[in-house]
Amino acid sequence: RSYVAGARCRSAARLEGKVVVVTGANTGIGKETARDLARRGKVIIACRDTAKAEAAASEIRAETGNEQVVVKKLDLADTKSIREFAEKFLSEEKELHILINNAGVMLCPYSKTADGFEMHLGVNHLGHFLLTFLLLERLKQSAPARIVNVSSLAHHGGRIRFHDLHGEKSYNRGLAYCHSKLANVLFTRELARRLQGKSQSSAEFTANALHPGSVHSELVRHSFVMTWLWKIFSFFLKTPWEGAQTTIYCAVAEELDSVTGQYFSDCRPAYVSPRARDDETAKKLWSVSCELLGIQWD
Repeated sequence: RSYVAGARCRSAARLEGKVVVVTGANTGIGKETARDLARRGKVIIACRDTAKAEAAASEIRAETGNEQVVVKKLDLADTKSIREFAEKFLSEEKELHILINNAGVMLCPYSKTADGFEMHLGVNHLGHFLLTFLLLERLKQSAPARIVNVSSLAHHGGRIRFHDLHGEKSYNRGLAYCHSKLANVLFTRELARRLQGKSQSSAEFTANALHPGSVHSELVRHSFVMTWLWKIFSFFLKTPWEGAQTTIYCAVAEELDSVTGQYFSDCRPAYVSPRARDDETAKKLWSVSCELLGIQWD
């Protein structure tokens, strides 16, 4: 069981005076990430379901004694909601030190976001791509700052199908998830390259991706089969707390102050698939993402 649990973040880093945003933090590893970071500093829980988010925030406040656990509405399946979240955040918060792009969907039946994007690509990649774009200047102003993208080992099974990004020609929900997780790693890689190229010090801004492990969470709720398999084999799955450890590590570990563009698992660097190391694909995905979202991010 201890092998399944994996590594634990041992950093005692404090975040007094710092601001953290965690998307999808009302349940699962996002909630456990927020709970840990609330013991260190101010945490903003950004979620679509504000009722569940308020319940989670109330629980975390009571447990940590930190009243600076704030809920803000964010629906990553709707660019209007993302822009409204960013506008409100920027008007209320003068600093942002850590952005954790944690929220995600998995194994959804074929569906599209409010903007017509395939759901996995739209929420897991494009939603966080836009959110990061809108908050980047505040991160720069607050440097040193970190961006943490929660990806998955499933990226090994993904490919960026530029000819059918939205699965309109063929769709497999398992592969759609893999494709979106590959997009997370490619986005992280290209973002880190661009941030390093424009900052005077690599320590000013870092962007890293991670695999949290196979976690017993609500992420498989769209699949009846996977839900039952998760229950049957729960002993071999990480708990949400165990799954959150690598996210927390990437967010606070002092030894990662100048580490960027990397992929982690169990609190250490992990192997990245050849497709996730393809710089040309990363650059093209960046350009296509900007076109789809109607933004200019040079």
